[in-house]
Amino acid sequence: MPDLISAALKNILRKKGRSALTMSGIAIGVASVIIISCISSCGTLAVNEELDSLGLGGLTISASDGSTAPLTDEELAIITDFSEVTDATPVLIQTTEVYSQNQKQDAFVWGIDSAAKDAVSLKLLYGRFLNHADIGSSAKVCMVDRTFANTIYKRDNVVGKQISIKSGDLIENYSIVGVISTGSGLLQNAMGTYLPNFIYAPYTTVQESTGTSGYHQIILKVNDVSNLDMLSESILKKLNNANGVSDGYKATNLAKQRDILLNILDIVTLILSAVGAVSLVVASLSIMTVMLVSVSERTREIGIKKSIGAKKSVIMAEFLTEAALISLVGCIVGVIAGILISFAGANLFSITLNVNYFIIFFTCIFSLLTGVIFGVYPALKAAKLKPVTALRVNS
Repeated sequence: MPDLISAALKNILRKKGRSALTMSGIAIGVASVIIISCISSCGTLAVNEELDSLGLGGLTISASDGSTAPLTDEELAIITDFSEVTDATPVLIQTTEVYSQNQKQDAFVWGIDSAAKDAVSLKLLYGRFLNHADIGSSAKVCMVDRTFANTIYKRDNVVGKQISIKSGDLIENYSIVGVISTGSGLLQNAMGTYLPNFIYAPYTTVQESTGTSGYHQIILKVNDVSNLDMLSESILKKLNNANGVSDGYKATNLAKQRDILLNILDIVTLILSAVGAVSLVVASLSIMTVMLVSVSERTREIGIKKSIGAKKSVIMAEFLTEAALISLVGCIVGVIAGILISFAGANLFSITLNVNYFIIFFTCIFSLLTGVIFGVYPALKAAKLKPVTALRVNS
């Protein structure tokens, strides 16, 4: 084996430029698969955290379409009686316009209570959260997300500033008491103007401004997402019985919707990885080309070896070892380049690098196998050369 490796290295170094180009093709193919894998892993992790932070890890309860079933404090109490429910918060949602600094922005105004920070995982950056006093007095205060603050004021800390929120025909002034971050802000930053800004106000204030009673929905967080379907059925049954209706409420399994979105991301990743794998196969084809050229150039050398007793298996093993070494070096370079580029990209976008070592291992094995497989034909051609015919060439 050492002799085979030594001979293979000698032949690779004999044509440095050609060998380097072949290795570069392999390296590019391997690096592309690794970069795609890292981007996918980081993106999936970031989106998953973002969706969890927005409350998309549990259930929402709301009245069924066309139903007049109430959703009030009584229904909230029924829901919180379930031991599986860790947090529950009433929510009113109003799509409206917000005015500040002579600018108009579309926004979702979320009417929430003081417990919403636990159910929706809001992260406070500046100021304070809404408290019981704000809820009890229907105070004209609000929290804004960091994206809104940067869009309007070009800075994060805007606590104490005033904004105006349109409710029907009225425009009312609100004081900003807190700046929050919903997860990493990935959805807002990625979708830009396609996703409105989020404004959070006491639900009692939103009720008063819009002239509504009750809630639009109740967001739940549970301690075991594996039993969400059973839990939702139990909650709906209890709510319907309490109000004497048969189908007055509906539950939306947000965890299931999140899983559907993540499955779509996985499919996209698989398609992109397949494209990268195709490029790796194409690069491996260059090994066959290089090895065939090498066979033609070394025909006389092969004839001499066979004339002094070299077996077909030895000649074939020599060429396969050369193909394997080319693949191995290209693979190592590709892995290093792929990880470094992924690391640089993660730092650039302030995302934690999540390296999938299984993909790296699989890519390396795939690269080596394709390199060796495409080296089989040139090796067979070299092994089948007859000594007399080989020595006659260029004699």
